[in-house]
Amino acid sequence: MAVARPVVLVGCGRLGSALVEGWLRCGPVTAADLIILTRSDTPGAQAARAAGARVNPEMGTLDAAGSVVLAVKPGGWRTAVAPLAGRLADDAVLVSLMAGVRAVDLADALDRPVARVMPTTGVARGEGVAAIWAATHAGRAMGHALFARLAQLVDLDDEALMDAATATAGSAPAFILTLVQALARAGTAHGLSEAAATALARGALRSAASGIAGEDTLEQLIDRVASPGGTTRAGLDASAAHMDAAAQAAIGAAIRRAGELG
Repeated sequence: MAVARPVVLVGCGRLGSALVEGWLRCGPVTAADLIILTRSDTPGAQAARAAGARVNPEMGTLDAAGSVVLAVKPGGWRTAVAPLAGRLADDAVLVSLMAGVRAVDLADALDRPVARVMPTTGVARGEGVAAIWAATHAGRAMGHALFARLAQLVDLDDEALMDAATATAGSAPAFILTLVQALARAGTAHGLSEAAATALARGALRSAASGIAGEDTLEQLIDRVASPGGTTRAGLDASAAHMDAAAQAAIGAAIRRAGELG
């Protein structure tokens, strides 16, 4: 079921483009009901235009929109939303994808209900995950309507948890891929060619992900691979302390940076 009213997407960089791709692939936003405001004519904006979306139309077209999705860099959000003031319907909902920008600041700027959503770029394939928080039913409902087909949604009860959610999900795909990259380098150091080590490490990532959609816990998934006394368990035992320290450092740094952006 499509969203009933037009959606305005402000910003069409990496995340905005992934969102456009997911909407056009999975719904619920049709190209005809998508308005994109962007300073750069990115490939994502070009693809949306080719599909029938409106890119940088007259600002008078915004008054019919039911939601405005903000996918700009946090440091420039005030400049990005300034042209929207006084042009949105009274019941339009702001959906912020920006790390570190508080809902109260957005609401003060545009006087509209706010939902904060932090998705991964997997939304492009309908395989993302997204944390969502909103103070109002209207905000939360709009967040769900826009993202339910694109991502597994995790509702948060407290906006203060958004920074931790951003680090744990929004940033984590890059952290995980960095580990895969490190494993490939380790394989090369022990004699594998770079091509072989990279192919094996990438394949291992696909194997790990293959069972993640099931009902097993993470511990159960690990135990399916790591037999007691085996080679995998030996590697896990050797890396456990380092793995925890690296994860704590990565998540902590991302949370601190999110706090600075707001």
